[in-house]
Amino acid sequence: QLQASGGGLVQAGGSLRLSCTASGFRMDDYAVGWFRQAPGQEREAVSGIRSRRKDNSRFYADSVKGRFTISRDNAKNTVYLQMNSLKPEDTAVYYCAAESVDDRLLRLWIFPHEKTDWGQGTLVTVSS
Repeated sequence: QLQASGGGLVQAGGSLRLSCTASGFRMDDYAVGWFRQAPGQEREAVSGIRSRRKDNSRFYADSVKGRFTISRDNAKNTVYLQMNSLKPEDTAVYYCAAESVDDRLLRLWIFPHEKTDWGQGTLVTVSS
């Protein structure tokens, strides 16, 4: 089970750190991705980190490169998304997903609509 948290209201240019904490499994065995869905829009991929088998390599959507950083804290079984220089267009509900097979996360990156059980997510609102 995954729990996303850390969202809130922030002014443009500000920062937030989202957490995705797992229970019941070892998170660094999984590829983990962050996705977001803005009102009236489709869900989109934001950032991902591959499993330790794939050297925890990271990837980002072009819209967040240079502003967002994904990382792991294995002791806390948590993946973070540090979001800096936030923009109003970053406003969305943010979700995390974990896949035991790295390639499945890559597929989810392209086809996020194929996943239906996203959990609650955490709301990020960036005011202008």
